Amino acid sequence: MTQPTPLARIAVPGAPRATTAARLTRRQKAAIIVRFLINEGADVRLSDLPDALQGTLTAQMGRMRYVDRATLVSVVAEFAAELEAMGLTFPHGMAGALSALDGRISPQTAARLRKEAGVRQFGDPWEQVRAANVDDLVPIALAESTEVAAVMLSKLDVARAADLLSRLPGDVARRVTFAVAQTDAVTPGAVDRIGLALAAQLSDIPETAFDEGPASRIGAILNSTSSSLRDDVLTGLDAEDRAFAAKVRRAIFTFADIPARVADADVPKFTREVDQSVLVTALAAAAQGALGEVADFILANMSRRLADALREEMEEAGRIRTKEGEEAMTQVVNGIRRLESVGEITLRRPESEEE
Repeated sequence: MTQPTPLARIAVPGAPRATTAARLTRRQKAAIIVRFLINEGADVRLSDLPDALQGTLTAQMGRMRYVDRATLVSVVAEFAAELEAMGLTFPHGMAGALSALDGRISPQTAARLRKEAGVRQFGDPWEQVRAANVDDLVPIALAESTEVAAVMLSKLDVARAADLLSRLPGDVARRVTFAVAQTDAVTPGAVDRIGLALAAQLSDIPETAFDEGPASRIGAILNSTSSSLRDDVLTGLDAEDRAFAAKVRRAIFTFADIPARVADADVPKFTREVDQSVLVTALAAAAQGALGEVADFILANMSRRLADALREEMEEAGRIRTKEGEEAMTQVVNGIRRLESVGEITLRRPESEEE
């Protein structure tokens, strides 16, 4: 049996309406309703109201002393009747409409409407800052004053703050860290204004068509090409843009990278991801070519029984054609990438990125 709500317990049919209630303003009635709900233990989320309304309600409650039971019954009955007569409510203003339609209209349309109406996307600006990509926060931290960067660092969770700090130049990181010690005197109002300014900068970052950068996209494409084509493309990139070519090389993961970037314990996972015939072809081609150490690494990190069986099949396979071997190696690499994308395995970062 469901428990009656605080309003249902008092707003009974036929309750008398006191003449005193008719003389009350809507603000006074709102204060009575809120006070009644709080007394009854209801979870009243007044923080969702605009600041001005929160202040008005608090001031009104401070001016009131008591009401008799007849007045309370009348006010609650009137409030309950209004609730029952209400069929549908709409969000107030463009900001509320955009919040209600978040995810249901395109980001481009939402951005245009916000700009035309002068509406910001954020309520609590720090929610947007904390949800932002660290890559977007780094240039902001470098462009803003040390004090602002210190406040931003203090408002992030520990892991993201550490990540952001590690990406700043050493001298900047030291100054920001020292400035954190000076944030004790910062007022909540100042923190809110800083959050609004930072969130405004983040909202001005244009939408991009691709989730990953160009180096990552090209690297993913070259992963599935033949080694000869991959080498030709990288040679051409070196001639055009050496820095970009270096980024592409870091994004590439090939069969030769398996010993350096795949953990020993993850070898059985990706060997089960591909057909055994494909694995045999890839291992045989690697052993016959310049990638014998990769084949040895894979065989050494699986059960002895399976490794012996694979070695026998490799011997029976005979000489593997280059194209056939490369296709098999690509399938093994694609299997590793699939496992990485679903979080089954984690690839080590290239040494050039760890330094």
